[in-house]
Amino acid sequence: MHINVHIAVGIIITSILNYIFNLTLIEYIFILLLSFICDFDILFAKLAKNQNHRLYLTHSLIPSIILLIIGIIIVFFFDYNVILLGALSYLLHILIDTFDWGTNLFYFPKKQHGFKLLMSLEEIEDLPHYLSQYKNPGSFFDSKYYNNTICLMIEIILFCSMIIITLIFALEYIYFICLYFIGLAFHLSRHYQLKRSERN
Repeated sequence: MHINVHIAVGIIITSILNYIFNLTLIEYIFILLLSFICDFDILFAKLAKNQNHRLYLTHSLIPSIILLIIGIIIVFFFDYNVILLGALSYLLHILIDTFDWGTNLFYFPKKQHGFKLLMSLEEIEDLPHYLSQYKNPGSFFDSKYYNNTICLMIEIILFCSMIIITLIFALEYIYFICLYFIGLAFHLSRHYQLKRSERN
């Protein structure tokens, strides 16, 4: 899913956690940031195979496992759970990414795992062929995403849920919703840039 979706999910989860644990501003930022920080690797997508940023270490289970271990140790010795909650937030991002295109869960095989619901079996089996039909490989993924009604409906539902849950559980942190619009603007500008590059 796109970064704005992960930001929405992150705000929803962190706002609920704020209601349960009464998070400080720093704790709220930490957990929220871990819900979408791994998508910053898209800035280096051109260096990845097929320009697919999900093949990087950041989109594997390894960072989540390391954070979970650190979080469990800190809970055990210091009775402080924010690192563990942040690790779960990061892990949730990776698991969500298995639904659309899949992600490189185990990193070293350099293979995407997951449900890959936005691709047909033929596209999965012969992905290089389908990517070669576009000037930019990213255009294939972009067109599949924005032409999928379910993806767009999920975005709308998560946006509305984010607003409602923040108003109920974390009104003092409502300004973080601005991050959603920054993520959305990034993906929309990338979408129109890819469309222009395919037309030229």
